[in-house]
Amino acid sequence: MTEYPTYSIVIPAYNESARIPATLEAVVSCIRAHKWRAEVIVVNDGSRDSTAKLVRAFAEHAPEVRLIENPGNRGKGYSVRSGLLQAQGEIVMFTDSDLSAPMEEAERLFAAIAAGADIAIGSRWLESSRQTHRQPFYRQFLGRCFNAVTRMVMGLRFVDTQCGFKAFTRAAAQTIFQLQTIERWGFDPEILFIAVKRGYRVVEVPVSWAHDARSRLSYVKDGMKMIEELAIIRWNALLGRYDKRIQTILRAGETK
Repeated sequence: MTEYPTYSIVIPAYNESARIPATLEAVVSCIRAHKWRAEVIVVNDGSRDSTAKLVRAFAEHAPEVRLIENPGNRGKGYSVRSGLLQAQGEIVMFTDSDLSAPMEEAERLFAAIAAGADIAIGSRWLESSRQTHRQPFYRQFLGRCFNAVTRMVMGLRFVDTQCGFKAFTRAAAQTIFQLQTIERWGFDPEILFIAVKRGYRVVEVPVSWAHDARSRLSYVKDGMKMIEELAIIRWNALLGRYDKRIQTILRAGETK
């Protein structure tokens, strides 16, 4: 009988050769220190550098790690969906490759799920004192503005929808990510909208956070695209696309 991991940790990666080895070292060290039964899935999003080669080399001495390759550059949302739908864990999560939230903070998400949540989302703003390296003021301001628009348009109550540190029960992830349609930066509001619409219990958890100045997200360019995607989400909802019946994808060897 196959023994599946308790946790699956998905890391989307695009041109991350400069930091992926240190990221994997930190994640695997945390897994081993906490004695988690876990897998680490790196989803290479069509990187033009040596990201994939470095992940394969690391996996040679770290059986926890495996690599998934996207068919070209498809976006963070596509990468997260691909990784989580192929994950084997009972609790699945994704984290950004810069580890702005230290891997140890995952314990806070896992605890929320153990207490009854279907989904636990990290928040940078619930307890802002936990931010060890704050974003520049203009990024904080634009981020808050986007979140306010998201809450108004989507009807979401969450303080921080965009934090790249979220965990799900396997059943919740299988439903939500099969319904997800947004494939780039704006996928976070969509998966939260789907979660609320489908009646899942979502808990927002304050986490430690350190801003990485190398972040590729442009709040002006990408922010405008994300606002467009909010309209797409609303349109999808009107068409009933989030109401479809979904069957959990079975793992190898499982029966219905």
